[in-house]
Amino acid sequence: MKHVESRKDKIQLFSRILWPIMVTQLSLFAMNLVDTIMSGRVGTDDLAGVAIGTSIWMPVFTGINGILLAVTTIVAQLVGSGRKEHITNTINQSLYLSIALALAVLAGGALLLEPVLSLMSLEQSVEHISFHYLIGLSFGIVPLFLANVLRNFFDGQGLTRLTMIITVAAVPFNVLLNYGFIFGNFGLPALGGIGAGYATAVTFWIMFVFSVWMTFRVSALKHYRIFLSWARPSWKIWKEQLGIGIPIGLSIFFESSIFSAVTLMMGAMFTTLTVAAHQIALSFTSLIFMIPLSISMALTIVVGFSVGGGKFQAARQYGRLGVWGGIGFLAVCAVFLYFSREQIAYFYTADRGVVLLAKQFFLIAIVYQLSDAAQSGLQGVLRGYKDVQVPFLIALISYWLIGIPAGYLLASATALGPFGLWVGITLGLTFAAAGFYVRLQIVQRRAETAVHVSAANPD
Repeated sequence: MKHVESRKDKIQLFSRILWPIMVTQLSLFAMNLVDTIMSGRVGTDDLAGVAIGTSIWMPVFTGINGILLAVTTIVAQLVGSGRKEHITNTINQSLYLSIALALAVLAGGALLLEPVLSLMSLEQSVEHISFHYLIGLSFGIVPLFLANVLRNFFDGQGLTRLTMIITVAAVPFNVLLNYGFIFGNFGLPALGGIGAGYATAVTFWIMFVFSVWMTFRVSALKHYRIFLSWARPSWKIWKEQLGIGIPIGLSIFFESSIFSAVTLMMGAMFTTLTVAAHQIALSFTSLIFMIPLSISMALTIVVGFSVGGGKFQAARQYGRLGVWGGIGFLAVCAVFLYFSREQIAYFYTADRGVVLLAKQFFLIAIVYQLSDAAQSGLQGVLRGYKDVQVPFLIALISYWLIGIPAGYLLASATALGPFGLWVGITLGLTFAAAGFYVRLQIVQRRAETAVHVSAANPD
């Protein structure tokens, strides 16, 4: 990755970093989809058990993974400023930190998993499958977090194609492992939905091994000697990474958990048919959102690289390119979604009643996805500047003090009913996008002013 001047070169650099991230995110989405589909082939209890287990695991995973995303920002700025000699220690300390976080998650699970499942009043068979699915998955948490550090190390240097290769290569392993552990093929025990947890854990180990192998085989990485040169754990460096990563993790957690909260409220307030329609709309829009999410991750890399090199005008240009690109993509998807929403719903179910409700959810999704694309892209730019504290507060206020309460009131006190919950999501995302935009203007002006002052007073 290198600094470029022309708009054409910037578009080419951004695209070169972006498309492997898109493939990676879609591949990760495919793995989750395989778990769900194959578990559903065994039986309803297995499908429900895996769904409950996943709903518990995903907020934890996205929050911790958000903390580790600090590595991308730090590495991108080090590369942009030409201080590559600090990268090896940064990654070593991140690997230590990821192990500590993984052990904390395992300890928390050991203490809280059984009580949490008991509080949910599940059928005994579903609770059993959820519990043991998560037990199986837990064997892969340490390698997963280690692999994510290495992924962020690759991505921070613009080597996003490496991450894509590793993730795409892991998908067929995941499919075969699910086929073995769920149905009892290849001499493996038939564990049903529980087997999806063990298959996922083994897949995480495979991804970690591939990632380590890359650090020894790729010429752009070998000189860092990541697994050959070690230093003692440093709380000072951990503190810097956590100072950036915790607000990112919490922001992502607040955003992802708003959808989990809406799903739970939907189940408590409305019929199973309504919940099914909600799930259809949420599933498809989540698939589409992988593209704006990928754009956001690419923005963090190129903006961080530009800021690290003092190229603030380039950072602005990348920001505009990515944010408007994400909005434009979902605007095109909105047109497709409007005209094809019934056919999309029928892809998931043959129930006419569910389809009719899903069509109405899709109409609201058309609006909220535009706000979602904007807020996601703006957050990616802000992370490139290492500005994470205020965006965390904006996310908290927008999603949990505006979105959720507004959705609940609209659903319970107006004729909107279940659609009121989705209007609440839309309001939360829109307020977040507006808040992030205002914050970005402030951050950009401060950064550029600081450079001008420094240039005017070199002593």
